[in-house]
Amino acid sequence: MPFGYYHQLNAKAKRIYRASDKVSDFQLPNVSVVRPVLRKIFEALQAESHLRTQKWTQRLLNRLTSQLHIRPIRFELLDIRPSNPRMELYGLYYPMEGRRIPRIQVWMRTAKRHQVVAFRTFLRTLLHELCHHLDYDCLGLKDSFHTKGFYGREASLASQVLSLVDTAAWGAGHPSKMGKTKRKI
Repeated sequence: MPFGYYHQLNAKAKRIYRASDKVSDFQLPNVSVVRPVLRKIFEALQAESHLRTQKWTQRLLNRLTSQLHIRPIRFELLDIRPSNPRMELYGLYYPMEGRRIPRIQVWMRTAKRHQVVAFRTFLRTLLHELCHHLDYDCLGLKDSFHTKGFYGREASLASQVLSLVDTAAWGAGHPSKMGKTKRKI
């Protein structure tokens, strides 16, 4: 059963939507090669370091795209998420524009409290945007729609990558909790 907006699409877009919906899994050839980079991203977020988060996230994307033999992606880390009363934006994917390589933008801080986002939220957002890139470069689709298949591919990718994450061994779970300890009374 397609999502509600399907019926508003033209015939060409409906074909792309159906092709996207057929593929609900995506397997990485060697996901373990990104484990050290994941830890670096975790540590950079813990330290609230914009520069290090940018650097290590770009390195993660480089490793994933290289492993998949697809075009690289330029990563941009932005500061505070934009929002309005109806929604809050987490990330964006821009397909190739002219001669520019595709790019992903992800925001590092929440809209209301301006806190550094949780590591898993950051990673899930990044992987969601990467799935748009995979739609173009791995599946050869001419557009990237949010379909049940798309969300299946995203969940598959997230499951593989997040299985490598051991925040308990790496330290505190959320950057905003760093340096805060409970006192016994």
